[in-house]
Amino acid sequence: MAWRPKPDDRFYRLLVYTGLALRRLFRIRVLITGREHLPGPEPLHGPSRRGTPGTGAVVAITHFGYLDFAFAEMLLWWNNRAQLRYLIHQGAADHWLAGPAISATGQVVVPYGDGSGAYDAAVANLRAGEYIAILPEAGVSRSFRVRECKTGAVRMAAEAGVPILPVSVWGAHRLMTRHHGFSPRGAWRAPVRIHVGEPLLPDPAVDAPAATARLREVLQAGIDAGIAGFPLAPAPGAWWMPAELGGGAPTEEQRQKLDAAEGPRRAPGRKQETNGRASIKPN
Repeated sequence: MAWRPKPDDRFYRLLVYTGLALRRLFRIRVLITGREHLPGPEPLHGPSRRGTPGTGAVVAITHFGYLDFAFAEMLLWWNNRAQLRYLIHQGAADHWLAGPAISATGQVVVPYGDGSGAYDAAVANLRAGEYIAILPEAGVSRSFRVRECKTGAVRMAAEAGVPILPVSVWGAHRLMTRHHGFSPRGAWRAPVRIHVGEPLLPDPAVDAPAATARLREVLQAGIDAGIAGFPLAPAPGAWWMPAELGGGAPTEEQRQKLDAAEGPRRAPGRKQETNGRASIKPN
């Protein structure tokens, strides 16, 4: 059994400070809109950064690149020193290097199989006042448009009685995404736009797929706002722009075909619909 340290918020904060230092090193410009939709700026209570029971939230983040989650964490850290707890697939938790870090930062691991324990743990954490972060697209969108979302975010928020905070990140995919690795030159003074949408309050009685479709619309509206206010003019056919805006990314139809050809990702770790419970797919 590989070494897995106990959760330690000091290690979490170390990673956050490392990320902030790298941002300053490369002078990455983070531009934020929708701040009025963020939780109050007061710090969360206690050394574990837990809030008052009933004040948690599901933080739903777009997924165009591999660093989107880091900018979402920076956003909440700047706002009220919040420490996001992500749903992490067991495959990542088993990694020899990432596994100890995932354990030390107290992330919620979705095990192989139905994942019901992770779902219950996430709901309990939400009720205790924590922020559970989810990438509802369950995979990088290579078209750079918000792809189909899983219903887990809506179901967990409804069961815990907490809002969903939609966070759309545009520009972080230019730093690192599928088939485009990190480049110090590309990261130098790179702009990243973050838009926070109005919180959604799922009703347990509302149809989850319909509410999830609404979440997708809100996330895409945030991306559209990010593109409209992006300070960098793309060259014609730029790989990081959606095809419908003259970019070189695959169209939605092409993206769907590529996704279908690739097949289900991490199939053993998926949670099937069981007795009306949430379906969880690793983020």
